[in-house]
Amino acid sequence: MLSFLLRGSPKAVLLRAGLMIALIALADWRIEGNIPLGFLYLFPMVLAGAVLPRWQIALVAAACTFLTEIFDTFDWYSPAGIPRDILIFAAFFCMGLFVYEFARNRKIELDHVERIEREARARRDAEEQLEVLVESSPAAVFTTNSEGKVLLANEAAHRLFAVPAGSLPGRSIHEFLPSLVNIPAPDDKRPPFRTAMQCRGRRLNGEVFLADVWFSTYFTSAGSRLAAMVVDGSEDLRNREELSLHQLLAGSRILVGAVSHEIRNVCGAIAMAHANLARGGSLAENKDFEALGNLILALGKIAAMDLRQMADQASTIDLPSLLEELRIVIEASLAEQDIALSMDIDAGLPQVWADRQSLLQVFLNLTKNSERAMLDRPRRNLDVIARREKQHVVIRFRDTGCGISRPERLFRPFQQEAQATGLGLYLSRAFMRSFRGDLRYEPEIDGSSFIVELSPVLAGARDEAVLKENYGAKNPDSAGGRSQPLSGEPQPLARSGA
Repeated sequence: MLSFLLRGSPKAVLLRAGLMIALIALADWRIEGNIPLGFLYLFPMVLAGAVLPRWQIALVAAACTFLTEIFDTFDWYSPAGIPRDILIFAAFFCMGLFVYEFARNRKIELDHVERIEREARARRDAEEQLEVLVESSPAAVFTTNSEGKVLLANEAAHRLFAVPAGSLPGRSIHEFLPSLVNIPAPDDKRPPFRTAMQCRGRRLNGEVFLADVWFSTYFTSAGSRLAAMVVDGSEDLRNREELSLHQLLAGSRILVGAVSHEIRNVCGAIAMAHANLARGGSLAENKDFEALGNLILALGKIAAMDLRQMADQASTIDLPSLLEELRIVIEASLAEQDIALSMDIDAGLPQVWADRQSLLQVFLNLTKNSERAMLDRPRRNLDVIARREKQHVVIRFRDTGCGISRPERLFRPFQQEAQATGLGLYLSRAFMRSFRGDLRYEPEIDGSSFIVELSPVLAGARDEAVLKENYGAKNPDSAGGRSQPLSGEPQPLARSGA
């Protein structure tokens, strides 16, 4: 019955409480006899305590006390009436306060239970999402205990280690990744580890692979734990080695071409001297003189071997993404030298035709040259500006370095004045010309500018096969890509011999 009266909105409960007070007062007024009905006001006080604050409960209790005193049959006088009214008021008020505190605590408990349920649902959702993330991850994810026993492992971990599905938990991870045995377990004196490593991994069938491992250690009530994510880095290693080999072979062809050109010049001079001596007739019958001529001819044939650089590695390149990659590579080292790097790249640059690794090597060589040129300068700025200019895409590397004292000697190999090998700019321009680009120098009032020119790929005009036919089939000569003699090319100075 009481629960039924407490249902509904606070206004409805108060209306019921007021109606009960009126009915009790009417009954107390109309019923004659020595039966006091004031105790019945405890029921409306229960309703009032459920919906009213404390001070309003006190007002209702005072009203019920007043009605009780008016309609009862006891005479009121101070020595007996005041203590009686105080006790009646206290009874009504305490009943209302009890119901008020009970309702408030019940509401707090319900809110607390609801919050716990929400947190439990959120935790279940997070666990489900984490489980889906781990299971769908292409990287191997697993956890181990302090002894190296696998506790949990996803499907990718079973594929990586070539073990049957579901059989990895309980096995020692050290048989697959032996290097993990050296990781110390965390305790009160040793902090957790959060790092990455590269090590040798072994599959169940004995196959060895290069493993890139990201792991962290943590401590639980059940002991130390290790969580790790592993990927197979063998393919990346093979790609890096193939690219390194390609760069080595390309550079070697250029260097051999430069040396061969110089040898041909020397052989030509010696052959002319040999012919002049032969016309004199005094050495015509000399076997050693004849052998010397044969050696000169053989050396000339060796120097004339076709060692042109191949251009079949060129393809279409997204220049903005390559320049962002360059920023990642050089920004930290430039910051250490207090060099301010600025990149201004036009939006909407077309794709260009180049060998990505060779072009990146050219960019790195130019930035390293600028870095060395600005070591002793008070103002150190390197600006990289990419623009579309007429039929080319132009990338300008402008620095505030010491400049070039003799620019007419740039771009020749084997300079004795160079700070490094004296081959940096020579190889850079040779790489550029191998895919029909170019590298040139422009003087600045305060510093230097090197301009890289690239051929854009016109959308809808040529496909990759046509580009290879037009650019790759016309291999540059051993001098670096243009049909001009090496001896006619200017030589680099010290700042340009990266």
